[in-house]
Amino acid sequence: MSYPEWNTIKESLFGSRDVPMINADTPTFMRRPHATSPSDLEGADAVIIGSSYVAGTEETLWDVDKREWAAAAKRVRQQSARYPSGYIQDFDLDLFEHLHVVDFGDADLDPEAYRTKTYESVLKAQQAVEEKVNAALDVGAVPIVISQNSPCGSYAIAKPIAERADGDVGVISLDTHWDIQPLDEDTMDPRIAGAASWKAKMYEFHQNMPVRNLVEIGERGMIEDKERVRAFLNSGASFYPMWKVRQIGIEGLCHELRHAYAGTSAVYAHFDMDILGGAGPAPGDILGNLAEPIGMTDYEVIRLAHEIGLRGFDGLSFICIPPGSDVIYRTIVYVIMYMLAGMVLSRWD
Repeated sequence: MSYPEWNTIKESLFGSRDVPMINADTPTFMRRPHATSPSDLEGADAVIIGSSYVAGTEETLWDVDKREWAAAAKRVRQQSARYPSGYIQDFDLDLFEHLHVVDFGDADLDPEAYRTKTYESVLKAQQAVEEKVNAALDVGAVPIVISQNSPCGSYAIAKPIAERADGDVGVISLDTHWDIQPLDEDTMDPRIAGAASWKAKMYEFHQNMPVRNLVEIGERGMIEDKERVRAFLNSGASFYPMWKVRQIGIEGLCHELRHAYAGTSAVYAHFDMDILGGAGPAPGDILGNLAEPIGMTDYEVIRLAHEIGLRGFDGLSFICIPPGSDVIYRTIVYVIMYMLAGMVLSRWD
């Protein structure tokens, strides 16, 4: 796996032109202003937040070097900087003429969070992300977190939204896996909403997040515990495995997003990008042993993002971004931009 250094990317895309930088090799998302403190968020409509948190304590994760996973937020920003403006020709819309988007940098993670996984170290990392998410919510902006693993890239966004909502919270989740195991595999601590357990813990910890408002999209194959899945289905979850997605098509699937909005006051959107799996804009095995057949295409993921934007959302998060591919990182850029475009276009209807 080979990914170019920033100087190589910068030279090929920008030459001698400068772009706003967070640090020496990390430009801001889409060249947006860099917010260095909560006061810089005033007036923002959307706030980009990075997190390099990666699960596990070994040097590799799912057969891929952990450094490749941890670099996702940086590389998404690097690829986003290739675009000179917010003009989306699909909609004849210059997004940044209508939305104030800022980049709030990365959550400040203790290096210990990479070496050891204890209740204390994982919770500290989670809280570092929560702090930035809460700062965005304080000013009425939508937090958008680019991460790699839970809880920092999922529960740390869901929790502040649930705590602030004045009613029920709907969830739209794209994933290859349900993530409803009873315990976090790293810590085996029931207090942690970890990589394989975060969704189960989210519903356990927050009574205003009813399962009936969960729209779960993308799982397939023989990798789940039947009793756990059936428990969610019996509680009213709307489930669209890839087999069903292929039957109803993207138009039908977009229509089914309505279940997350029925009687809710907020909606949290979560994109686990292993959803691309064996299809989409890169080889299926780029995910190592996470890859599964019947994956979503890049268009389907981006289209769903846009439809969520049209309907409204209060927070967005990414995890499990397949490492090492320029176009995969650009797919994340498209998801964010097309979702925000939906937010703008909804105001014109």
